[in-house]
Amino acid sequence: MTQEPENRIAALIAELHDHAHRYYVLNQPSISDAQYDALFRELEELERTHPNLVRGDSPTQRVGAAVRAGFETRKHREPMLSLNNAMDEHELTEFYQQVEKLAAMQGAPIEFCVEHKFDGVACSLTYEREVLAQALTRGDGENGEVITDNVRTINSVPLRLRGENVPDLVEVRGEVLFLRSAFDALNAERIATGDDPFVNPRNAASGSLRQLDSHETAGRPLSFFAYSLLGVSSTSHFESLKTLANFGFLISPIAKVVSGLEEMRRTYQHGIETRHALAYDIDGLVFKLNDVALQGKLGYRQRSPRWAIAAKFPPEEAFTTLRGITIQTGRTGALTPVAELDPVAVGGVMVSRATLHNEEMIRRKDIRIGDRVVVRRQGDVIPAVAAVVVSARNGTERAWSFPTACPVCGAAITRSEDDAVQRCDNRECGAKRIGRILHYAARSAADIEGLGEKSVETLLKHNLITDLPSIYEIDHEALSKLPSWGELSAKKLLAAIEKSKHIPLHRFIFALGIRHVGERNAEVLAREFKTLEAFLAARSFESINDIGPETAASIIEFLNDSAEQRMLARLAALGVAPQPYEALSLGDTFAGKTVVLTGTLSTMSRPDAEAKIKALGGKTSGSVSKKTSLIVAGAEAGSKLDKARELGITVLSESEFLEMLQ
Repeated sequence: MTQEPENRIAALIAELHDHAHRYYVLNQPSISDAQYDALFRELEELERTHPNLVRGDSPTQRVGAAVRAGFETRKHREPMLSLNNAMDEHELTEFYQQVEKLAAMQGAPIEFCVEHKFDGVACSLTYEREVLAQALTRGDGENGEVITDNVRTINSVPLRLRGENVPDLVEVRGEVLFLRSAFDALNAERIATGDDPFVNPRNAASGSLRQLDSHETAGRPLSFFAYSLLGVSSTSHFESLKTLANFGFLISPIAKVVSGLEEMRRTYQHGIETRHALAYDIDGLVFKLNDVALQGKLGYRQRSPRWAIAAKFPPEEAFTTLRGITIQTGRTGALTPVAELDPVAVGGVMVSRATLHNEEMIRRKDIRIGDRVVVRRQGDVIPAVAAVVVSARNGTERAWSFPTACPVCGAAITRSEDDAVQRCDNRECGAKRIGRILHYAARSAADIEGLGEKSVETLLKHNLITDLPSIYEIDHEALSKLPSWGELSAKKLLAAIEKSKHIPLHRFIFALGIRHVGERNAEVLAREFKTLEAFLAARSFESINDIGPETAASIIEFLNDSAEQRMLARLAALGVAPQPYEALSLGDTFAGKTVVLTGTLSTMSRPDAEAKIKALGGKTSGSVSKKTSLIVAGAEAGSKLDKARELGITVLSESEFLEMLQ
């Protein structure tokens, strides 16, 4: 039975207060941001339709959370308001249309300044006569906690503003956060010392800022990005961002002005596609009306400006219950524990299973069946259980132990001293056989279209294939008579199999499934040996650039394995003959140079650009270092561009890069 509005409002207020306390005070969130937003918006809608039921203690009547005890509090010169959220492109469109109506600019494109919505902790910094004098958290929006000593330890916060003609009183607002690399290093250090790792960078940043001993904060490599400037007049928001950069602050690397609804939509979609290439976490984009005078005309609601919106991305982290743990055997025999979950939406996809990596991680995080867990999904990466909500335990949770035998074939499990992964060593294990065939047939390997998981299982079940070489022995007549198969589909599969006999050498080496040899190492090996015969005859690999000792040892083990030798001989007898490696040489423009690509190129894809650099004698790298020769900066280039400038590395625009290619 549906609750009466008054009762439902009371229940929502109590629940939201509890979640706010857990998040802001205890640093122990029990629901995701998306779930909190849904509850908050339900309350807003009820209060809108029943204004007589609005209570003074409703979370809608305040901007943030209660100030935590233990710190001195001070009043903000101007309230630190939050932003309304647009949860998808449709709501972003509605926001644009509302601004268009309020600004009385129908038909004329409206300009917005776009920035990253940093997933960190908001705070304000006050400078008096150019020197940092005070730092406050957002607090409840009216009053904030004094964290000046802690903020002074952040290297990206200027202790004295740069530039000339700086006003005597300046307030800078922005976000404190962890770069992903710094967060990973901090968690690795905590694990090494026996401390629990942080759940995510945002919680780690919040806890670091609230250390009563600023020496503790100094040991945590935080960063600060500025997004608002008070006390300096400007005609546009973008102009104020440039002033902040001139003062010495980091600002959003994608900050730019977009004009009209279509460009706003494209920018939003591009933000979703590129979020994982950033050095830090974001959960959306912020669009602010660029014209400051027009901002003043539109004004404010009670808790947010009418001229700005936070366009949120689909959530990639959610809370759910772990109902069981199963074991998955991979193509190399690696046994991976998998969490069986109550289905939950993460990143726009319903997730019911997530990796638990290995036994050591389960033990370290003390993951138990029945636990409330945090599930994280990033890009195309397999969802993973990131953390346990220990405070949600009620005593019914059960510990889990790793099995002693492979669940597929029953063979004993082994584990080497230097490996966190347990493995099934049975060559005939059915799971290993399926995994190896699927790897061989993958698009980046032999590219056998039509040989997917269901097809492989069917072919194995009817004994049309038994191992990898038998793919090239499939009988056409028997294949066409299989259930759900016919003459046309059989011809297509056999044609794809025939075509795979002569793939390029680097793809064939990758298709073999040698442990530790990915696509990049396969190309390195193909470039080094040129032919399959030379590669198979080699017995030394450690001297090859990019081939480490562990990978070299794995290749030697593969080549010395008599069963693998017989498999390769059968493939050759069946007509499998990879094409020799032929590096396309167009000149030596990039000879001896290491090039890093960052941002988005409008004229070509990144793989195409990398191929052209290699064809002109250069090498590409995914990270910037002192060994980097050049960096090519496309649209919305990020932290790699900043680091390149710090190191004095030559930066090429896309047009300059194209000139070099020509």
